[in-house]
Amino acid sequence: MTQTVRLTAAQAMVRYLAAQLNEDGETYIAGVWAIFGHGNVAGLGEALYGVRDVLPTYRGHNEQTMAHTAIAYAKQNRRKRAMAVTSSIGPGATNMVTAAGLAHVNRLPVLFVPGDVFANRGPDPVLQQIEDFSDGTASVNDCFKPVSRYFDRISRPEHILTALPRAMRTLTDPAECGPVTLSFCQDVQAEAYDYPVSFFEPKVWRARRVRPDEPELADMAALLKGAQAPVIVVGGGVHYSGATDTLRRFAEAHNIPVVETQAGKSALPWDHPLNLGPIGVTGGEPANDLCARADVVLGVGTRFQDFTTGSWGLFANPSRRLACLNVAAYDAAKHNAQPLMADAKVGLEELSAALGTHTSPVDISGAKEAWFAKVDPLTDAPAEGNALPTDMQVVGAVQRAAHADTAVMCAAGTMPGELHKLWKAGRPGSYHMEYGFSCMGYEIAGAMGMKMAEPDRDVICFTGDGTYMMANSEMATAAMMGISFTVVVTDNRGFGCINRLQMGTGGAEFNNLLDHAVGGENSAIDFAAHAGSMGATSVKVSSIAELEEALAKRSEIKGPYVIVIDTDPYPSTPHGGTWWEVGVPEVSTRPTVNEARDKFETNKQTQRTV
Repeated sequence: MTQTVRLTAAQAMVRYLAAQLNEDGETYIAGVWAIFGHGNVAGLGEALYGVRDVLPTYRGHNEQTMAHTAIAYAKQNRRKRAMAVTSSIGPGATNMVTAAGLAHVNRLPVLFVPGDVFANRGPDPVLQQIEDFSDGTASVNDCFKPVSRYFDRISRPEHILTALPRAMRTLTDPAECGPVTLSFCQDVQAEAYDYPVSFFEPKVWRARRVRPDEPELADMAALLKGAQAPVIVVGGGVHYSGATDTLRRFAEAHNIPVVETQAGKSALPWDHPLNLGPIGVTGGEPANDLCARADVVLGVGTRFQDFTTGSWGLFANPSRRLACLNVAAYDAAKHNAQPLMADAKVGLEELSAALGTHTSPVDISGAKEAWFAKVDPLTDAPAEGNALPTDMQVVGAVQRAAHADTAVMCAAGTMPGELHKLWKAGRPGSYHMEYGFSCMGYEIAGAMGMKMAEPDRDVICFTGDGTYMMANSEMATAAMMGISFTVVVTDNRGFGCINRLQMGTGGAEFNNLLDHAVGGENSAIDFAAHAGSMGATSVKVSSIAELEEALAKRSEIKGPYVIVIDTDPYPSTPHGGTWWEVGVPEVSTRPTVNEARDKFETNKQTQRTV
């Protein structure tokens, strides 16, 4: 006879999660972020209290940003551990949809458990319930379906017997990895069921290492052997696979240069001779010049998004072949690429063996030296102490203050482009950029998640004033929990990055910088005072020299440390980069827009989709 234990559905869920382990023997779900409401406080709240010693619960201030913290935690852990996030029904749940989109785009694991309506429909419509006039089974949680890798609605207590293993399979599968949503009806959370005791036995989930198909491997080796100017485009999959050392050995053995996407940056140290640095719209000249003449472009663990490919105008060699080594078949065959569907580490090892002693004849001598000669002066401190600093000079100040354990992070605005071009990343994991969704508001919450993942890291977060205003509430959470990281707020009075894009496409400066918005000239925000009011240690500095002095004190400070500096919204690194397709109006009375449209049409001719 099967031995059972009587538990509520919520108790069974958290007991199961606490028993799921990664290959290192750690609890895979490292904790639960929760904001309680009527849709989860009585059921899940009580259940989480019962397992608080083995599955800690953290209280956030906003459902979206506490989910960002969970996602950053998983990213910094290279997907070896993840977190769960629970909310009440209604707005608490929909607040998390943006975070689900971020996790989906970046292939990162997070478990969403939003409360849902009553499965028994007795008290319908309940507080915060959206009624679909044509579908009695729908709730707002259906919004999670397109941004979840697996979605299930728990409307009976026994549903978790199948839903939870499916959820764990998705979270831990390298090819399917992404957000999972278990929409948990609030009455069902409290209902009891006799669960098999065996369901709660510890289970180890190992990341599957898919080995290459032999014909695909032979085809890829033949392609590389015939290449005169090959290049490797490295993506985030190299980090998640633990393949950074394998990548280095592969590149060295076969003399194939490496270029970095935002997610792939730091896979090789910046000063490695074969690391040509950033690629694409925010890329540098060494990488983009080689990519323009490359005859074989081998993506490893990348999804080839438009910033990487210059909207598919970057790989300009008429005879170029696109190839992709990726654990996901969807990505491996993208844009008619020759696929090698495999785990990055195992795939590179077996591809190297198939190549034997072959080395490519590509010559990259002098490219890096010429690049750094151009851009290094941009990061120097200004000669004139009273000049309004540029973002490049802020990057330089932080770079000079960084050490081997420093990890910098960002997500949106001006800094992702400047950091991609200018930041000199050392060991793997020292560069954390969320640029798949480029979600404003990820930064502060994400920095907290990074620090929770790697407590010994010196975490420095770059954020602009616009992003800070969108989502700063987890600053108070970090202060409450005593989590230490540094936030550098560059205040250029608005959305400086998009203002430059607006100007670059021929538009007038309009509604981006505060001075060009209705009433914006009256806006004066004291970011240091605001951060201080939430419990952070904060300071406003007036120069790069003062910024460096402030950064030198960060190791002495417990909790979040915020440094605010005013910057010039207009300059950006003038070197590198490539075309990015943005729809410029075909019809306009403005000459600048018509000129931009002419450039658009010219660049469009270089675009290759296959």
